Amino acid sequence: MPAGAREPHFVRSFERGLAVIRAFDADHPELTLSEVARVSDLTRAAARRFLLTLFDLGYVETDGRMFRLTPRVLELGYSYLSSFTLPQIAEPHLEQLVAETRESSSLCVLDGDDIVYVARVPTHRIMTATITVGSRFPAQVTSVGRVLLAQLSDEEVDTRLARAELRPLTARTIVSADLLRTELRRVRRQGYAIVDQELEEGLRSVAVPVRDRDGEVVAAVNIPVHASRNSMESVRRDLLPHLLATVARIEADLRITGRARGASRGTGTHR
Repeated sequence: MPAGAREPHFVRSFERGLAVIRAFDADHPELTLSEVARVSDLTRAAARRFLLTLFDLGYVETDGRMFRLTPRVLELGYSYLSSFTLPQIAEPHLEQLVAETRESSSLCVLDGDDIVYVARVPTHRIMTATITVGSRFPAQVTSVGRVLLAQLSDEEVDTRLARAELRPLTARTIVSADLLRTELRRVRRQGYAIVDQELEEGLRSVAVPVRDRDGEVVAAVNIPVHASRNSMESVRRDLLPHLLATVARIEADLRITGRARGASRGTGTHR
């Protein structure tokens, strides 16, 4: 199929409607019609039709000039989250981990080329960006992303790195595909990943993969810390054992309850 072509079943208007919803984010909770059209790559007339349809359905509200999403949009993701048992299983274990380490912890899954937070227990804010359930970051620059990517085949890793935007987010970000392949092989061997200030200056993070009863990696758990307070050695010595023990408890519960439903939905190559 030619580049950019779509399958016969593809509904272009549905894609455009979703683009309008995705135009809003934490940095842009309110947008004008012109801004929605620009971000969604639509004409003003098309953007207006989609916004008014979303208004009629209760997903958007407006004062006549500015548009904003309503809480009803949460319904769109509820079906996924309500059937996704892994966050419910993991959360009490994350709470115990946070109590032990006094550091935040999150559970993430792979969705396309990003990692997505599906459960989080915070202590205090350590990143410039606000992290909530649903937040996403490029997989290759995060500790959770690297443990998830490390479980893929070499061919799949090559495919993902070929299409990834390898740009420096900090002076430490690895932007070489060859170096990333080497790092992923190391992560695969050692069973955990530590990322040192590649996503954000001053942020170190350690992550461990979570396996279901069949041994398939379905998620990853991390602990992010201030680099000024935690050396690489202290992360390995003081935090990694707690993280490994927590993941072991999560996996034990998964063996009892069955395979995590929906946990690996995002591991495909689609975006």
